[in-house]
Amino acid sequence: MGNYIQDNLIKDEQIEFETTYHWIIFCNLRAIFTLFIAPMLDRYSDEFAITNKRIIVKTGLISRKTLEMNLSKIESVNVDQSILGRMLGYGTIRIIGTGGTREEFPNISNPIEFRKKFQELS
Repeated sequence: MGNYIQDNLIKDEQIEFETTYHWIIFCNLRAIFTLFIAPMLDRYSDEFAITNKRIIVKTGLISRKTLEMNLSKIESVNVDQSILGRMLGYGTIRIIGTGGTREEFPNISNPIEFRKKFQELS
């Protein structure tokens, strides 16, 4: 999927699950006002993956924000889904790490699979 994750894998690390934003990000005022360019850039520049050793999230095209957390340092991965989110397969992923680290990523495609893969690996 993305170059950032592939380029930053460590020795003996392999990608177990990758996802991106759901197409629902194209259905809001931000998308309409930017002629669908902003959500398209988000969808193709942001990367979400679980490897056999850690969770890696990269957001941003020009300025970059990354979250790379070892699986052993993550307390839980929570999923919030609305009724529409359950029907269409998207939701918010909330990653809670030891020490109170809390990161939230909305409108992610297949959030239940993301959490399931984390639980299988941890």
